[in-house]
Amino acid sequence: MRKSFYHFLMKYRQPKVTDSLTAFANAVYEDHGFPKQLHQYDELSSYLELNGHYLESMTIFDEAWEKYLVEEKE
Repeated sequence: MRKSFYHFLMKYRQPKVTDSLTAFANAVYEDHGFPKQLHQYDELSSYLELNGHYLESMTIFDEAWEKYLVEEKE
């Protein structure tokens, strides 16, 4: 079974922020409303556009999404 984007992203959580992906993963972890079971780009993107005040840019999400797609194909 395919893992959710949230589950994928959690492997990038770190206590010390080293890059934008780590900052994104840490912020998503703190966002208790984040849709943890989703794996559809459009729904996640819509959620983040409305609620992702912690994202400097949606580009960070897009880059994380690309990594997610690559990993899911393996």
